Amino acid sequence: MPSLKSLKVRITSVKSTQKITRAMKTVAAAKLRRATDAAIAGRPYAERLEKVMASLASKVTVGPNSPKLLAGTGKDDVHLIVVATSERGLAGGFNTNIVRAARIKADELIAQGKKVRFYLVGRKGRAVIRRTYPGMIVHDHDMSQVKNPAFANALEIGRDLIARFEAGEYDVCHLIFSKFQSALVQTPQVVQLVPAAIPQAANDSAPAASAAVDYEPDEETILEELLPRNVAIQIYRALLENQAGFYGAQMNAMDNATRNAGDMIKRLSIQYNRTRQAAITTELVEIISGAEAL
Repeated sequence: MPSLKSLKVRITSVKSTQKITRAMKTVAAAKLRRATDAAIAGRPYAERLEKVMASLASKVTVGPNSPKLLAGTGKDDVHLIVVATSERGLAGGFNTNIVRAARIKADELIAQGKKVRFYLVGRKGRAVIRRTYPGMIVHDHDMSQVKNPAFANALEIGRDLIARFEAGEYDVCHLIFSKFQSALVQTPQVVQLVPAAIPQAANDSAPAASAAVDYEPDEETILEELLPRNVAIQIYRALLENQAGFYGAQMNAMDNATRNAGDMIKRLSIQYNRTRQAAITTELVEIISGAEAL
């Protein structure tokens, strides 16, 4: 049975931990609101850009002269998987779910005989991917100094990805991140970045919706300008969604940790009181026995 001193030390330690987790929950809740507003505000622009690109793509015949970011390389042998995770942990299964989605996608492609490479954004995922897929990481983008993702960060990543595509390092690029649904739900998403994946439904309805629209200059020229921006926009959206999801997951994790700490304090306090009661009872018995002996 643990001594009274060791139980008291444990209770003090758990109380200190509870204060930390409660404070982290409060901070995460405050940051979640700002991150959620940013993520939701970024969605309409990205969705509208997809519709505009669908309208333009519906008027373009994909061929050798089409923008490479739309037509692709003509093959799909090498796939680059961009895995966007957070820089910090203590967020439950948030990063684990993203890495799991990346592993499922990678294993699926490898089973089809494709070559897979990884482009990592964020620290919490490097160790698992490096251990599971040794020698397959082509770049590890450092976001440790970025508190709040800006479009400039996404633009930098986008330009690097496009440069690698034009250099022939890969044929298809997939982006994996966690879409923010609510503070309780974050869903891993797999999006094809390169070549641009035009939504089929939007593509089908685009001609009717844009029949009276004349584009100047021609559609291919506009697409050539929009496609690189679309890559950056999709990455920026992923960074914003990830940040909101991270704070939601962290808030829940710290809330659970705070409640678990409270339960542990109750159990340890009961054990402490019982041990103390037993010690007092033993001392009383010894005193009474000694008095009777006299």
